[in-house]
Amino acid sequence: MRLVRSPTSPDPRHPGRPVPGRSSATSLRRRPAQVVTLGFLVTIGVGTALLLLPVSSTGPRASFVQALFTATSATCVTGLAVVDTQTFWTPFGQAVILGLIQVGGFGVMTVASLLGLVLTRRLGLRSRLVAAESTHSVGLGDVKKVMLGALWITLVAESVLGLVLATRLVVGYDEPLGHALWSGFFHSVSSFNNAGFSIYSDNIMRFVTDPWICLPMSAAVIIGGLGFPVLIELWRHARAPRVKGRRHTLLTASRWSMHTRLTITTTAVLLGVGTLFFLAVEWGNPRTMGPLDVPGKMLASFTHSVMTRTAGFNSLDTSGMNHGSWFLTDVLMFIGGGSAGTAGGVKVGTFALLAFIIWSELRGDTDVTVFDRRVMPSTLRQALVVALTAVALVIVSTLLITVTVPPTVFPLDRVLFEVISAFSTTGLSTGITADLDQWHQVVLVVLMFLGRLGPITLGTGLALRERAKVYRYPEGSALVG
Repeated sequence: MRLVRSPTSPDPRHPGRPVPGRSSATSLRRRPAQVVTLGFLVTIGVGTALLLLPVSSTGPRASFVQALFTATSATCVTGLAVVDTQTFWTPFGQAVILGLIQVGGFGVMTVASLLGLVLTRRLGLRSRLVAAESTHSVGLGDVKKVMLGALWITLVAESVLGLVLATRLVVGYDEPLGHALWSGFFHSVSSFNNAGFSIYSDNIMRFVTDPWICLPMSAAVIIGGLGFPVLIELWRHARAPRVKGRRHTLLTASRWSMHTRLTITTTAVLLGVGTLFFLAVEWGNPRTMGPLDVPGKMLASFTHSVMTRTAGFNSLDTSGMNHGSWFLTDVLMFIGGGSAGTAGGVKVGTFALLAFIIWSELRGDTDVTVFDRRVMPSTLRQALVVALTAVALVIVSTLLITVTVPPTVFPLDRVLFEVISAFSTTGLSTGITADLDQWHQVVLVVLMFLGRLGPITLGTGLALRERAKVYRYPEGSALVG
């Protein structure tokens, strides 16, 4: 056994002397991840209390599980529902849901930091650390810019989409102006935040062949799902001055960071694969795309491919899809969208890094290289931890539900679909969520919460202290495969 001094470990010559820079117990309890976790819990609690009020529901007052499930689903921008949003909740209840979606999508701590920024015109170190945990900023100096950029992008995207949807509802569907504005901005906020909540009982199935509804909503889902750092980087490149003798455009991908290139490339590939697969598999399905014309089929397949990226809107009857479509939907939901955005899942960056790890091992490379950049070992370990933790959560949750219900009531493929949808904060459903027992719904509540915060963020936030070993063991090996 070989002893190795750690810069953060206690000094063995003076056991009682604190090491400079070592956090105290109080400061450990105030770590950013813990504050983010607490912020989400408080938001869910407030939302649950508001939804329990008699003014929130149209009929009998909502039960505790119904209110808790809806508040968690909205705050975690999931979209799964145990009651019909249109008929069960009053306009006040729907407004509460909309507020939870906005706060949850933008990030509780980001909102709090922005309010502090407006009041003080500056950010302290702790506020920057808290915001960095929400926005996944690379450096503390970038947090202020990322937050302001995220706020600007959110307001512009939601306002433009809301006006487009409201105009279409008035012109194409003769809806009253007031209801059209409410519906347009509700679905705008829900789309950009990848929430999937709709105030229509059939979600957006009535608009399956309407490109003026489906395409703008799909665009908002994609933009919100890319992640704020990617969007801000693209915006900076678009505004960058021209270089003399060199053509400069936004599509100059060679100037993008590795994270941006990885996110955009993987997103485009997954969207294309999903669109072609759903178009081929569901082409003649009488319960989904069968009755549609060719342009309608193409629009429906593209929309569904987009919405599986943790958005949760369905323009097709998900319960009527083929089992192959369910399985690919499971895969796409599990992967999710970009980091530091409104999407969930293990994130496209994690998925892409795992693919590059496999490719590097097959080639016998000692380093994992992505776009002529060597990926740090710590990043690779984080990708493995996130993916394996997500798999474990999905397996355990699926077992908890399947072992207590007969397979004739809730088949495995349907239960797995709901579990992945909850963990990835997608919100698509095969129609069994409302029929599950209450304790099954509580399992989904926990899964939505864990899926929104992320396994690493939650684990860091709940950890009471860090353990730094003062020694390292000799290396060993084990047979693999």
